[in-house]
Amino acid sequence: MKSLSTLRILFLFVGSLQTLAAQSVINGQTAVIAFSAIPKESKVTYGKKNIPLLQHPTNKDKRFILLPIAYRSTSGEKKLLVTYPDGEKRLDLHVEKGDYRSETISVTPSKVKPNKKQSKRTSAEYKEAMKIYHTLTPKRYWDKPFIHPMSSQITSPFGTARVYNGSLKSFHSGTDFRAAIGTAVHAVNDGKVVLAKDRYYAGNSIVIDHGEGLYTCYYHLSEMSVKKGDKVSQNDKLGLSGSTGRVTGPHLHFAIMLYGVQVDPLQLLSQINSLFDDTSSKNALPITDLK
Repeated sequence: MKSLSTLRILFLFVGSLQTLAAQSVINGQTAVIAFSAIPKESKVTYGKKNIPLLQHPTNKDKRFILLPIAYRSTSGEKKLLVTYPDGEKRLDLHVEKGDYRSETISVTPSKVKPNKKQSKRTSAEYKEAMKIYHTLTPKRYWDKPFIHPMSSQITSPFGTARVYNGSLKSFHSGTDFRAAIGTAVHAVNDGKVVLAKDRYYAGNSIVIDHGEGLYTCYYHLSEMSVKKGDKVSQNDKLGLSGSTGRVTGPHLHFAIMLYGVQVDPLQLLSQINSLFDDTSSKNALPITDLK
């Protein structure tokens, strides 16, 4: 699969009136762009969406954005607009289609074509989740690099194209970790539990709000150790892995929603953790003069 691992952090020096040349981003992944000397009142937009300008976790003089590229984004040239008191500058991005693999999965027929009562339930659960994911909590709960929810083999990566029972077409919206029933699942960073309940497709589900539009999700649990409203710290046990919901066997499905966009969770965590790397600026992409 094409990867953003070589992208690291893009640095944009607004104070010196410079911008970046066109760079490539893979659909379903997240770009991190750091800014130096940019006024607090500046705005960043991608298409018609405002992208929050966030405080850098280790340098008070820098700010950054997390730019999620939806899995179903069309390929081609995109524009990121930075507007500040003295004018505006543009960052050109090229969205490329990732080389995601495909697989066929067999599940209980009702999990593919739910009946009327089940459809009503799934619709309500979807609306509840979307309301959560589109809520941007101003406060940031985390202040350190993220960890993984468990140490285990990845059995299915993000983005895999899936065909359920030969008919329903979808894509894998998270990362699956191999986990026998009863394996401890941990919070990847500090946050607040905003959902902890049994759901039709995801089974026993926990969602943590980490602030500033970032949510992590833990699905198919056999047991849940936290409830809605609980504050959690990094590495706290959230529950135990299981096989509830639409599954073919026990595992942990780990996902991330950023500003309501489903993105590759491990790639995003890696990008955020790069902000804590003092040598990241050495890996910055070339900067060119403004047009």
